[in-house]
Amino acid sequence: MPDRTPQPIARAFAALLAAVLVAAILAVPASAQLPVPLPVQLPTQPTPAGSAFDGNGMWIWELSRSSGGSLDAIAARARAAGVTTLFIKSSDGSSTWRQFNSRLVRAVHARGLKACAWGYVYGNRPTSEARAARAAIRAGADCFVIDAESEYEGKYVSAGTYTRKLRAYAGPDYPIGLAGFPYVHYHPAFPYSVFLGPGGAQFNLPQMYWRAIGTSVDDVFATTYTYNTPYGRPVYPLGQTYGGVSVRQIVRFRQFAQAYGAPGVSWWSWQSTPFSRWSALAEELAVLPASRAVRPAPATLTRGMRGDLVVWAQQHLIGAGQRVRPNGKLDSRTRAGIKLFQQANGLPVTGAVDPVTWSALLAQPAAKIRWRKGTAYASSASGTSAPPPVSARMPAKLDELRSAPH
Repeated sequence: MPDRTPQPIARAFAALLAAVLVAAILAVPASAQLPVPLPVQLPTQPTPAGSAFDGNGMWIWELSRSSGGSLDAIAARARAAGVTTLFIKSSDGSSTWRQFNSRLVRAVHARGLKACAWGYVYGNRPTSEARAARAAIRAGADCFVIDAESEYEGKYVSAGTYTRKLRAYAGPDYPIGLAGFPYVHYHPAFPYSVFLGPGGAQFNLPQMYWRAIGTSVDDVFATTYTYNTPYGRPVYPLGQTYGGVSVRQIVRFRQFAQAYGAPGVSWWSWQSTPFSRWSALAEELAVLPASRAVRPAPATLTRGMRGDLVVWAQQHLIGAGQRVRPNGKLDSRTRAGIKLFQQANGLPVTGAVDPVTWSALLAQPAAKIRWRKGTAYASSASGTSAPPPVSARMPAKLDELRSAPH
């Protein structure tokens, strides 16, 4: 039957209906109009409050080549740049460096700065490397940083020995950090789960040298946080001032660190920072737009994946009572454990470690694994004993720090 309503009346009715619809939409809260889920923020382990890692730090490789080795000149430049902590090399492998001693620590403190020590480690003599760190701690270092890179890939047994000895020497609450590869997914064999695990470093200082890696400041933050936050340690970005980086890039790095909520940042390195770049460390920061300040979701682990992040998830599954092996591969047994864990915690049962599952897992204590040579697994009231995971034999996809000095 044809519509015989006069056109003016029809148009008026349509306009009235549209107005009613618009009013109804505007009356609904914006949160209900756009049901966008908030990003999952993973829980982090507690850290010692007010540590030397907070604020702005600068790394020193060779003290004699940093402002001529003059502590007065170093202190003056540090104050002008807003630097509050000096990270000074104290050892290389099992060899201590004479430049770091109690006299130096007292002199740095007298000039209003904190003095942290760092040692480059190789994993061939882990007990001796821990003793070298002990010398710096006894000299009064405000914190200690483990600089572990390619030489430590696959060395779970050595990493376990080193961290146990180091923590025994330092005490349970002494602030220890790890400065390692920022791109976890490039290094499936690197024992992050040992260095950042129970009794290990409480602070994560990934070497986010964007120009050396061949990427941008924006991307180095997104990638680093995607793969590092599941370890549950607060990230303290370590940026670069060497290699031709611009003032604008340094300032943007600081902006991203601020937007991501990093409690502190540090820079490599004093002796390689051009004079014209020092001002960028204290330049007033503009706030990043909200669209750039959102931290990315943590990496999702799916069927068949291998690597240390899988080891870390398996440690938490074991801690939650699931019967899985920390072998570094997301096999059928691990998927079954994930599903049981998800079911028990009211999560979607997918068999994958997605951001919501990571959040629930990290609320559980990680099982302590005593890595040892051999092939047999053993569990007891005191923990789990296991051979190195199969992922420890995997080669690195790329050494993104290959051009970085240490």
